[in-house]
Amino acid sequence: MKVENKNILVGVTGGIAAYKALELVRLLVKENAVVNVVMTAHAERFVGRLSFQTLSGNPVLTDTFDLASGAEIKHISIPDNADIAVIAPATANFIGKVAHGIADDMLTTMMLAITKPILIAPSMNVHMYGNRIVQDNMDKLKQYGYHFIEPGEGWLACGYEGKGRLAEPEQILEEIVRLLSKKDLAGKNILVTAGPTREHLDPVRFISNPSSGKMGYAIAMSAWMRGAHVTLISGKVNIKPPYGVDFIEVESARQMLEHVSGMFKNMDAIIMASAVSDFTPSKTSPQKIKKTAEYLDMRLERTTDILSHIAKDKGGRLIIGFAAETENVEQYAREKLKQKNMDMIVANNVTEKGSGFGVDTNKALILYKDGTIEELPLMQKSVLADVILDRVVSMLARQTG
Repeated sequence: MKVENKNILVGVTGGIAAYKALELVRLLVKENAVVNVVMTAHAERFVGRLSFQTLSGNPVLTDTFDLASGAEIKHISIPDNADIAVIAPATANFIGKVAHGIADDMLTTMMLAITKPILIAPSMNVHMYGNRIVQDNMDKLKQYGYHFIEPGEGWLACGYEGKGRLAEPEQILEEIVRLLSKKDLAGKNILVTAGPTREHLDPVRFISNPSSGKMGYAIAMSAWMRGAHVTLISGKVNIKPPYGVDFIEVESARQMLEHVSGMFKNMDAIIMASAVSDFTPSKTSPQKIKKTAEYLDMRLERTTDILSHIAKDKGGRLIIGFAAETENVEQYAREKLKQKNMDMIVANNVTEKGSGFGVDTNKALILYKDGTIEELPLMQKSVLADVILDRVVSMLARQTG
C-alpha cells in the first residue's frame, strides 16, 4: 500500500459506525501511515478516545479551545501536515456544516484549514441519505473538490434496510491509496483478465489449473488507483474483486473469449494475466459420469486462443500477455510474443521458489516487441503490477508523442 510515512487525518463523527473507524486506523497504522485522529463530541458517545489513541499512537484531538502545545496551533498544524483527510463515518450533520462553511468544533474547523484531498465516507439512515437536502450538500462539496465513497446497502442499525452503511474499512483504505497515487493512466481504458478457467467434463468435474488470480487482481487494482477505467474479467478465484473496477466473472475459456472480444475495441490496453485452458472436452456429459469402467477415454479439443483472436484487429491498442513456463522460459516467451502480435510479454518459471501459482511474489522476465528484454528480481506481485503499468504508461506515451 502507498500510505507508508503519509500523514493521514482521520475524522470521526457521531454515528453508530464510529466503531468501524477503529479498524480503519488499525489498517492505516499497519501500512506504516502516521495517523492523527480528530473526534467530535458526539463521536465520543460511541467510542472512547483512548481506543483511537492506543491504535494510532498519537493523542486524539477533540477540543477546539485546546489550541496550543507550545507554539503549535493544532487546528492549523495538523491540517498543514496532512497528506489527506478522511472522515469516517460522516453524518448528515457534519456534511451539512462543511457544505455551508460552519466551523463550530475542532473537526469542522480543520476542514476549512486543510488544502489536501478530503475523503468523506457517509453513514446514516437510508431516508436521511436519500434526503434531497443531504444530496444537495454532497453535490455542493463534490463541486468544491471533495471526494466521496458511497455507503453500502443492507440492514442498518436503525432497523431499516437500504443504502446508508459505512463503506468497509478495507474499501476506504483502497480509496485513500487511490487518491494518494499518481494518475498517469487517467482517461485510459484498461482491460485485465485474471484467474483460471474451468472446462467441465460433467456438472461436478472440470479441467483447470492452480492460478490464484493474484497477479491480475494486483494489476487491476493498481491501474484503477493510477486513474484508469478498469474492467476485470476473472475466472473463479478466492479474492474479493478490487473496489472501483468493473468486474465480470466467467467460468470457461469460451465465456472469457466472448467478453474480451466484445470489449477490447474500446480499450487502450489489454493485459491478459489469466491462465486460460488450452483444451476443453469435446463433449460434456449433462449428468455426473459414473465409475462404470476401469478407464475413461476422453477427447479434448483446442480452445480458441484469445490473444491471437483479438490481435487480428489490434489497431493501436497495446496487448500485454503472460507466459507461465517450466523450461526454456525466454525462448517460449519470445515465440509467443511474435506469434500473437503482442507488444510485451511477462514470463516466469513457475517451478522456481516464490514464482509459481498461488504465492504473493513473482520473478519475471519482460520481453518487448522491439527485441529488448528486462530481467526483474523476485518481488511482491503488487510491486510487479506497478512495474508492468510503468511500462504500459511509457508505451502509451510513445504512441501519442
